[in-house]
Amino acid sequence: MGTTAVVKNGNVDAALKVLRQKNAKDGSSKKIRDRQEGYLKKGVRRRIEKETNTKNCRKRNRNRDRNRDK
Repeated sequence: MGTTAVVKNGNVDAALKVLRQKNAKDGSSKKIRDRQEGYLKKGVRRRIEKETNTKNCRKRNRNRDRNRDK
């Protein structure tokens, strides 16, 4: 189906904000951008995925360490 956001009391700006947040969270806009760039070989795709996973893992660990110190 797709991502949806409900407009409450005619407040379209708030609904757009919620929609953007949902799209950012599930990564659908990134998937669309990746499809527009064209075909990537398996090795290149794997390398990019590995780099992003490493970056996200480091970010999660950094945030976890900050929360422990508090």
